[in-house]
Amino acid sequence: MIRYALTTVALSLLLGPAWADNIPASGPGLVTENPWQPQDGDRIAFDVLRKGKPFGTHTVSFAVEPNGTLKATTDVRLKAGLGPITVFHYELDATETWKDGTLVALKGAVDDNGKDGSVSAVRAGDELEVNGTEYTGEAPLGILPSSHWNFAQTQAKELLSTEDGELLKVKVIDKGMDTVTVAGKPVDAHHYLMDSAIDVDLWYDDQGRWVKLSFVARDQQIDYVLTQPY
Repeated sequence: MIRYALTTVALSLLLGPAWADNIPASGPGLVTENPWQPQDGDRIAFDVLRKGKPFGTHTVSFAVEPNGTLKATTDVRLKAGLGPITVFHYELDATETWKDGTLVALKGAVDDNGKDGSVSAVRAGDELEVNGTEYTGEAPLGILPSSHWNFAQTQAKELLSTEDGELLKVKVIDKGMDTVTVAGKPVDAHHYLMDSAIDVDLWYDDQGRWVKLSFVARDQQIDYVLTQPY
């Protein structure tokens, strides 16, 4: 149900030119220079709210190896219940491997309220070979995973699901500037709508860092609140 909001900005310039090529053209409120670069040990941490109440957590952790390879690890844990009884749970574990600004490997596994999914992808020449529960085949080299931390997603037309390998068609609409709350403080952020099977609202600050996410699923409002500043 929440594929478009989970699987979840900015690749290091040190990892090669591909990231720089993905930065949108200059314009009001857009990132124009010095985009955020994930460093070894960086971590993005969100509290997830459902109708304003605690629903779980979503974190992305980064590690940079001595050879410059970047690994981005996503961990999502969501749960809703009635008293001691769990009526819904969602768990996602995914690891992206980036080399020279390009996604070269992806492993993901999801338990969506008892429905399991998985994906494994690896670079093979000028393509990615994808083996997933929803898609097995080739994907174009340069495709972005659906993890939302990468600001280049604001220019994407297709994403690779970190749940099950599905190739997701998306249309991103620039909604202008907003003010969002980050760790209790107001922050100017650029708002984008990712139009797909489930519409997702995304916000990035002036450095291209992911700071907020919202969407509606099953008539329920879901909000991501950033709790750990970059």
